[in-house]
Amino acid sequence: MEITGMTAATMSNTEVPVSSLDERIKFFQNEPQSALATQEYFVNMGPQHPSTHGVLRLVLKMDGETVREIIPVLGYVHRGMEKKAEYIGYRQQVHLTDRLDYLCALMNNWVMADAVERAMKIELNDRILTLRTIFAELQRIQSHQLWWGVFGMDLGAFTPFLYGFRDREKITAIFEDTMGARLTMNYIQPGGLMYDIHPEFPRKVKDFLKYFKPILNEYDELFTGNVIVHQRLKGIGILDGKTAISVGASGPVLRASGVSYDLRKSDPYGVYSKTQFEVPVGTTGDCWDRYIVRMQEMRESIRIVEQLIDNIPEGPTMVMKFGAKIRIPEGIYYNQMETARGILGVMLVADGTEKPYRLHFRTPNFNNLWSVISMAKGLRLADLVAILSSVDIVVPDIDR
Repeated sequence: MEITGMTAATMSNTEVPVSSLDERIKFFQNEPQSALATQEYFVNMGPQHPSTHGVLRLVLKMDGETVREIIPVLGYVHRGMEKKAEYIGYRQQVHLTDRLDYLCALMNNWVMADAVERAMKIELNDRILTLRTIFAELQRIQSHQLWWGVFGMDLGAFTPFLYGFRDREKITAIFEDTMGARLTMNYIQPGGLMYDIHPEFPRKVKDFLKYFKPILNEYDELFTGNVIVHQRLKGIGILDGKTAISVGASGPVLRASGVSYDLRKSDPYGVYSKTQFEVPVGTTGDCWDRYIVRMQEMRESIRIVEQLIDNIPEGPTMVMKFGAKIRIPEGIYYNQMETARGILGVMLVADGTEKPYRLHFRTPNFNNLWSVISMAKGLRLADLVAILSSVDIVVPDIDR
């Protein structure tokens, strides 16, 4: 039997144990004259690819189906938000934040409002802080529900997509009752909340929690325990803690790599210090750990809301006069919070006027994106799809 690229001497002097296609290809790649030797090439993934979850372009250096290098190309949805911020007042900045990561609109609003309040030394009452915390955790669940549904679809399972959207609609309806909006809500304002909660808000939240707790177990039966899911996720896209920290990753991506860092615990805000909850942490840092961390985060968010929903304090939901002009004392101020995808930071440079001299967002999706570069090298193109979905990227948060 003749094997192209190998001589009789090579065959007799070299044992080549071959048990898989990967090993066979790897062997013949060292033989440039072999018919199986491959050539590297570049291919565009996006900016209109469904698995990039938005207008994200990745230039891939490929060797057959193997990813050798990833070059992210950004800017397709850049809107100049930080430059716009220099021309509008501090209260108006809030509505820009929910156009960043639109699945974390309320948490983004909170970061911006809290930055203004800290700079102006505005004290809030317990009702405002409690409601902000409840809304943030409901939105964390809502965001992870969408991620879970899309994650399943990216791996070829369409049913989770239907279930995820079915269940997140219940939270969306609760938000709509109080805020009149379903996606970009800008409900949290400097000094408090735009208006009080709907009279049925506590009851509907408790009804949802009662409904969703067993549903999470159904998610596990449908998807988490599936052997194909295990094979697609375990050992794929490993990101160690040191690399995660070096690229500035945060949120579930960082915690799945074994780094237990969550601002709700390490630097509590709102009323998190008054609640009991755990911070889920992974061990391997692969796609499976990122999946499990988010599944556990939904359960922990349920715990937090359950502790607060029956104990919402009385009091006003705004401590400032509506429409009052805001002037922040001259200086540089920084504030950060833990959104569903990681740390969102806001840096304000104030000059004492009604508009910031400079405003900068440190967005979690931008930093988390760069972790993909090290995670996907040497893996298959199909693995890259799973990795991107496990990172849970929202592209407008990257470009701004």
